[in-house]
Amino acid sequence: MSNNFFYNLQGIFFLLIPQVNKLEKKIEKLLLKYDTKVEEIASRINYYCNFDQTIALPSKHIHSKGDLLKQGSRYCYDFYEYMRYFNPHLHFHLESGDVNYFTKTPSFCKSRPITDSKNNNILLKLDKKRHFKFLTQDFLESLPTYTQKINKIFFRGGCYQQHRQNFMQKFFSHPLVNAGHVGSLRNEDFRKWYKGKASLKEHLQYKFILSLEGNDVATNLKWIMSSNSLALMPKPKFETWFMEGKLIENVHYLRINEDFTNLEEQVDFILNNQKLAQDIIHNANLYVKQFIDKDFEDLISLLVLRKFFYQTNQMKVSHIEEALFKPL
Repeated sequence: MSNNFFYNLQGIFFLLIPQVNKLEKKIEKLLLKYDTKVEEIASRINYYCNFDQTIALPSKHIHSKGDLLKQGSRYCYDFYEYMRYFNPHLHFHLESGDVNYFTKTPSFCKSRPITDSKNNNILLKLDKKRHFKFLTQDFLESLPTYTQKINKIFFRGGCYQQHRQNFMQKFFSHPLVNAGHVGSLRNEDFRKWYKGKASLKEHLQYKFILSLEGNDVATNLKWIMSSNSLALMPKPKFETWFMEGKLIENVHYLRINEDFTNLEEQVDFILNNQKLAQDIIHNANLYVKQFIDKDFEDLISLLVLRKFFYQTNQMKVSHIEEALFKPL
């Protein structure tokens, strides 16, 4: 049976089987398990949910499961993996889809623009089947080492946004680049650039994988950073649960200009600095590890929800949680 079948079956289970009476014991157990990671827990909660004023939501901010399913089953299933632990009468707003703007009221989202300012976009790990793919050790061991890989940039993606089209216009025929459009063939450029989908294994024959944002974040960045190839990209403008806003250029990825004017220069530089390239890959792999532990991810997700309901005057929390919810 397909992975989609089991994913949908699990999602239906989340929707139909509430766990409200297990919430506090689950959080208590997980906090005890990770009692040496208190600072990391607090840091992540307050990064994802960083509106600090206590407010009351308008009464319309409540959704039925049917309403949420209409917004997209992947968002609904991922949301209810954790929301099933909470009272179904609590008020909230879930903003589905590619959220590349700031919401007017506190809303759970997959993504948001990167900013240092407080904002209403509360990040949850949504649409994770598409966005949170990390490579296994067995798969990595089947790949060539970094030094054995092809000294070129690889890119496959739908080129619907202007910045992706700009890249293709400049570099589609460049000898340093293997790039191709995937998707609609509705215009002449798309037909000219079309190369079809490529497997992860084909991508990872190359030293450099280009990661370009689409409507919001670049979907491929997470698996690139878990690989033994180097992520090549402009500074990100949007972020998800992956906290793209915390990535450091030339530490976790090799930065190129937004208009790609230094692309050749950067690739030439990194080809002559193999130690730096491997250090960046190592740092990227370490960054990814913080998202691998399922129990830890569950704890952070539940506490983000708890903070939201606490700050919207809908729930009381423990003294430990109150301390965690205060920005460091």
